[in-house]
Amino acid sequence: MNRRAAIGAFLLAVGVSFSPACAPTEEGGGETSEVKRIAVITPSHDNPFFKVEAEAATARARELGYEVSVSVHDGDASKQDQLVDVAIARGVSAIILDNAGADASIAAVEKAKQAGIPSVLIDREINVTGVAAAQIVSNNYQGAVLGAEEFVRLLGETGRYVELVGRESDTNAAVRSQGYHDVLDRYPELEMVARQSANWDQREAFETMETLIQAHADIDGVIAGNDTMALGAKAALDAAGQGDVVVVGFDGSPDALRSIRAGGIEATVLQPAALISRLAAEQAHALITTGSTGQPEKQSIDCELVTPENADAFGVFERKPREEASQE
Repeated sequence: MNRRAAIGAFLLAVGVSFSPACAPTEEGGGETSEVKRIAVITPSHDNPFFKVEAEAATARARELGYEVSVSVHDGDASKQDQLVDVAIARGVSAIILDNAGADASIAAVEKAKQAGIPSVLIDREINVTGVAAAQIVSNNYQGAVLGAEEFVRLLGETGRYVELVGRESDTNAAVRSQGYHDVLDRYPELEMVARQSANWDQREAFETMETLIQAHADIDGVIAGNDTMALGAKAALDAAGQGDVVVVGFDGSPDALRSIRAGGIEATVLQPAALISRLAAEQAHALITTGSTGQPEKQSIDCELVTPENADAFGVFERKPREEASQE
């Protein structure tokens, strides 16, 4: 099988689709102008955070006149490498990427750069600079500090707690945990009785929390590295009759906002994923048209604390427009 056929087979296997922003236009002499393409590659859209990333980046890129390919790597660096190969072969003008690992993704981003295709990274950084054209991420440390401060307030500065962390290979998991502990460890009457990874997964968090409850039945709080783990932990606590345990998450997902409004988990930290993804499309456009984003490579966007008092002000991974929020 030749390279073109192999890429075609891979496209069919992973379901890569191109969404045309507009049809090519006919110019004088019957020549067809080239339609520029942007590839958007994220983890699985089963997680609403990544789905919103893809949708927001795609919508903004279309507004700017691009065809957009959308694909998912499912956290698999090998699959990501193949998708980058596909993007290079298709001649995309830029790649918007929520990567599959801070170290494991460097080679793929470097390969795109060598092919003359800039990569704009969102959500997660890689562990080098000068390879990606831009790395636009939430300020995970600042957000974690906000969440930890609220967790301390809710617990009254005392109690036994569990920390659920994300995938250990993910830079964000480590940064959020560090932010949490830079606050929590200042309070001598707060005791962490367990710290365990649930790999960002709601079902795994539920099962992990079930086991932890058996070993530590008298906990007062759970602080989780993302909302899916927080919601999984909350479900396990409710099933065990421990619905009064304080649970704080991170992401600001629609499910977490609903839980907060309904008296479930107490708080989360909203990452402005929709804003970041739109910025990525705009900076990709700037790279294509001018050769520069006009911004530094590393860009950090602050997060916001969400509580029952302000939950109605937030929508799908972003703050609602003031007019919309005031009408509700």
